[in-house]
Amino acid sequence: MRRWPVLLFALAIAVIPFVPGMPPFWLVLLDNIGLAALVAIGLVILTGVGGLTSFGQAAFCGFGAYTTAVLTTSYGLSPWLTLPASLVVAGGAAVLLGLITVRLSGHYLPLGTIAWGISLYYIFGKVELLGRHDGISGIPPLMIGQIAFADPRAIYFIIWLAVIVAALLTMNLLDSRTGRAVRALRRGHVAAEAFGVPTAKMKLLVFIHAAVLAGLSGWLYAHFQRAVNPTPFGLNAGIEYLFIAVVGGAGYVWGAVLGAGVVTVLKEILQGALPALFNVQAQLETIVFGVLLVLLLQVAPGGLWPRLTALFPTRSPGGVGVVTDAEPLAARQKSDAAAGPLLEVQKARKQFGGVVAVNDVSFEVKAGEIVALIGPNGAGKSTMFNLITGVLPADGGQISTQGQRIDGATPQHIVRLGIARTFQHVKLVPDMTVLENVALGTHTRGHAGALASLFRLDRTDEARLLGEAVRQIERVGLADRMYQPAGSLPLGQQRIVEIARALCADPALLLLDEPAAGLRHMEKQNLAALLRQLRSDGMGVLLVEHDMGFVMELADRVTVLEFGTKIAEGVPDAIKNDPAVIEAYLGIAA
Repeated sequence: MRRWPVLLFALAIAVIPFVPGMPPFWLVLLDNIGLAALVAIGLVILTGVGGLTSFGQAAFCGFGAYTTAVLTTSYGLSPWLTLPASLVVAGGAAVLLGLITVRLSGHYLPLGTIAWGISLYYIFGKVELLGRHDGISGIPPLMIGQIAFADPRAIYFIIWLAVIVAALLTMNLLDSRTGRAVRALRRGHVAAEAFGVPTAKMKLLVFIHAAVLAGLSGWLYAHFQRAVNPTPFGLNAGIEYLFIAVVGGAGYVWGAVLGAGVVTVLKEILQGALPALFNVQAQLETIVFGVLLVLLLQVAPGGLWPRLTALFPTRSPGGVGVVTDAEPLAARQKSDAAAGPLLEVQKARKQFGGVVAVNDVSFEVKAGEIVALIGPNGAGKSTMFNLITGVLPADGGQISTQGQRIDGATPQHIVRLGIARTFQHVKLVPDMTVLENVALGTHTRGHAGALASLFRLDRTDEARLLGEAVRQIERVGLADRMYQPAGSLPLGQQRIVEIARALCADPALLLLDEPAAGLRHMEKQNLAALLRQLRSDGMGVLLVEHDMGFVMELADRVTVLEFGTKIAEGVPDAIKNDPAVIEAYLGIAA
């Protein structure tokens, strides 16, 4: 992450109040932009990056504002002493609400945030301690020694210092092991969980992060306005904060600042210009404001920030930030053959209503062996993969790895035991680079947490994880694509990226679901050579593939399924001539 643009921005912000003839009104406006930007930065990581839509962030501003208002006016505490309390109250409320809310999915999640946003607004207006709808006034200003930050020019520096620090900390979080896990949430939880990401914990983490930033904004607002009431913390404000994040660019931290500026200034211009222009008292600015925002989103659906940065293209990042000579990650110990097969499936069964997808299937995979699982479409192959990796619970039978049962275990636990996979339908994050997607596979091999990431105390750990990702990308022959967005690659190469991601988990057993689909002839030959190398290194491979030439030249043993039932098992030559297999693939007439 380059620091000089941040330094230039900070310098420009510091100079603005000293511009000759600067009207106090514009300083007030800049203060309000900063307060809105703090909330929007939280929404960037919550909604734009994590994919969790929230309309209730204004309520967390209320928690921060009311906490300091009560403690300073009723108990006489210094405003600076109330800052930790405001952040803890906002974060604590996020924990309680998040434990319920983040479990929701689809349209239920934003509806849930609307529900508690409305409820908290009415609570603020009904509690006697909080002054009911009249609120609390007489809040003391922030002070350092004998200097009071009571006017807009003075508090301006504190507000914008908070914005810059919050933006830097948030970017640090995104540029980390935790950040990659959060970004993976947008594409669903299956792929993230397959590489050890605790998705519920990550959702709660970003929910708390956004709430704490909103609480900080509320704390500053209380000492800026010197009074609080429920009005700024209602649902309308929550919707506006979400608009700010989307207009600026929901996935971009500095887009939050840009969006806050555009929306706040636009509102002020319309409120001043429209009544004078049309000589009416009706709130035309609300109508025009809504129309202009819709038009803006039509022109820039991804937000203004990516459109702005596209005007100033930068060079490729190259190898900046990736230390390829960092100490390598510790490799998994070689599998002990005496401990049992890498995978043993005994009478596994899965039923969906009246359809039996997997019907008492048994097979095993040993170390240093490639086993192919083949069958017509709908035979139950991908369902079997999902049973092995914990995506689906088995209805019967046993699945174990080296004598340890894993049927019923979570995907996060299974990958830690040494089982990694790819998917039939590619599950990459398209706007993340190939390197970032592959590095997600190292999640269980890293140790730095969110707090370490915020303050960049994770750099040694991060260098090792990225170094491993680089090595696996080079191993599969995609070094020249490392810094390209994964979504820009052809489908065949995206499948290779998935294999590199799985190898980053250092698996003892690799499950590949149609890895050769979409590959050209030479790419298939390279993939076959890679799988033979993995076999010679002692790794077990379970392969689902429809290219029979690829399978028969590569597999040591083949298991054939039809309508969820195993109909044949043996070496490739025997399978080729098995009447049941020929009938399943070609039909009786053929």
